[in-house]
Amino acid sequence: MRMRIFVTLLLVLLPAGAQEATAPKQDAPKQEKRPAPAPTNLKVLKVTTGAEVGQIMRTFTAGLGVQCSYCHVQGNFASDENPKKATARQMITMMQKINAGFGDGKMHVSCYTCHRGEAEPKTAPEPKPAG
Repeated sequence: MRMRIFVTLLLVLLPAGAQEATAPKQDAPKQEKRPAPAPTNLKVLKVTTGAEVGQIMRTFTAGLGVQCSYCHVQGNFASDENPKKATARQMITMMQKINAGFGDGKMHVSCYTCHRGEAEPKTAPEPKPAG
């Protein structure tokens, strides 16, 4: 008899405990998404929000297969100490001029067009294997 009561209580209480454990807590403070900081030291990019800068920078890192610290000083993205940042600005300007030449407002050329996911641009196709 005791075993039946124990099993019955167990079957009744386990689902109730599982629901309580999986239910979101009302007392827990909701984490608010912080807005990206306002961009600073922009010389060639025509953007107004940190979110726009972040999206553009992600396309650069994907196009070149590098991390942020490749062009930026870690912890101080506005710094111009890294000479690769000046090179990046020249490349962005070149890309903007090429795309403006098409006249349709579309992006025809991007970092990936030449870099193909590598820090050094591909200037010629890979040689075919002999055979």
